[in-house]
Amino acid sequence: MADTPNAVRLARLHTEDLLPKWSVPSATVETVRLLVSELVTNAVQHPQDDETQDSVLAMRNAAQTFELTLERLGDAVRVSVWDRDSRPPLLKKVGVEAESGRGIFIVAMMSRIWGCRPAVGIPGKVVWAEVGLLPIGRARVDERAVCPPGRPPSDEPGVPRAAPADPNVLGRVLVGIKAL
Repeated sequence: MADTPNAVRLARLHTEDLLPKWSVPSATVETVRLLVSELVTNAVQHPQDDETQDSVLAMRNAAQTFELTLERLGDAVRVSVWDRDSRPPLLKKVGVEAESGRGIFIVAMMSRIWGCRPAVGIPGKVVWAEVGLLPIGRARVDERAVCPPGRPPSDEPGVPRAAPADPNVLGRVLVGIKAL
């Protein structure tokens, strides 16, 4: 997709159109839609400028793109976003009054697992997240014991873990989500 001001909206619309065709439950569609919004926003807002560009005019005229991939796995939907920036996303603690900086925190809390890897054969990185198709209450007993809701299920290297949730921040995030 082109890195344009309407890219996030178009990515959400694509998600809303595609996932019901895969028989994905509506609650899961909403969660995936939120993750798409956050990951695409990061790809659009935080691209690393190409240091080989000679002028501001050349940088403005260069077409920038990113790639959104949605996959239906056996028991999950995976969202992957490739962008040209090789810097990994940062899971950071932000204040209650901060107006931005919660994107990766939201991804970590709303997905069952997420991560980042270098792109293969091209510059940049791929940030991905998976959302399970089964409601939490219907998960198998062994899944609940191993993977608490919203936390990565393993200690794989390269899969950052979320910091303990601050109730004040979660409240503000929920208010913001309702506004979407």
